[in-house]
Amino acid sequence: MPSRIALLTPFAFPSVRGNAVTVDRIGRGLRQRGIDLAIWDLSATPEAVVEAAVEAFAPSLIHAFHAYRSGPLALRLARHRELPLVVTLTGTDANHDLFDPERAPVVRRVLEGAAALVVFHESIGERISGALPDLRGRIVTIAQSALLTAGEPFDLPARWTLPARRTLFVFPAGVRMVKNPRLPLAPLGRVVARRPEVRLLYAGPVLDPDEGEALLQALDGLPWARYVGTMPHAQMASLLAQADVVLNCSVSEGGMANSVLEALAMGRAVLASDIEGNRSLVEEGVTGLLFRDERDFERQAERLAGDPALRDRLGAAGRAHVRALYPPEREIDGYLGVYRRLVPVPSA
Repeated sequence: MPSRIALLTPFAFPSVRGNAVTVDRIGRGLRQRGIDLAIWDLSATPEAVVEAAVEAFAPSLIHAFHAYRSGPLALRLARHRELPLVVTLTGTDANHDLFDPERAPVVRRVLEGAAALVVFHESIGERISGALPDLRGRIVTIAQSALLTAGEPFDLPARWTLPARRTLFVFPAGVRMVKNPRLPLAPLGRVVARRPEVRLLYAGPVLDPDEGEALLQALDGLPWARYVGTMPHAQMASLLAQADVVLNCSVSEGGMANSVLEALAMGRAVLASDIEGNRSLVEEGVTGLLFRDERDFERQAERLAGDPALRDRLGAAGRAHVRALYPPEREIDGYLGVYRRLVPVPSA
């Protein structure tokens, strides 16, 4: 009998949060490869219901996506059924929760109870093993991929009337402090003063109400910038196709940002903060541009706004880079390899 995998996640489709997008992509890939997989969304289902459903599903392995949010329940289920536990760590796990005085004991207990720990980039693995050296041998790096289909059209003109000649910067991310959504406003405002065709569009759910309110207040009175709210992930390819530049201003990332991967996959020019998680994908001047502070952002944004050939060159290089190094089948091969070391799984 083929093994069954129970995957617990803090958010799942139709949520458009990064965790949900990643889990949906991985889940589809695993099922296409013959894995009997069930996904439980912990934001939508009470723990007691999840426990009963997992018990009835009778999995061979428990997989937790997000150590702090999904890990405790997953660990309890794995121990109760004497099953191996796989944990995929997010950026929040590795960059914040593992070192937070209140959350660290929970995260450490989950990681120590796991048979395998999946990270998106070697730098995150080094961070984990630096804090918990005894776990180094359990860490596996599986790079994320980008899976965008034609999907649904994003009707930009219905959301925002733009001039015929414009250069559109797009900020596709959930609105929360770690994504630093207000950073572009001052430097891009100075660029707009010199290049009035520049526009800035925000698309994504408000995940931090205080930051969402602060962003809307900052946008008030700026005719060149607009927040269009949450959009289905099925419309992301269409939105990115209409962008000239895609922004990532994050303070930290978990090794790879879905927004950057997807922008590169669509052949868009990327301007990203110069942090470890973004440098894993964006090579300065080759697959995108990086910035260190507001002045650097302004300089790089000005370059991109005024040089369509540069945007095209970076976009083409980024698309080739993602196709060569981060295909979806390689990501799924990685998870199948982890599972196969712990339980029998289909070889096809």
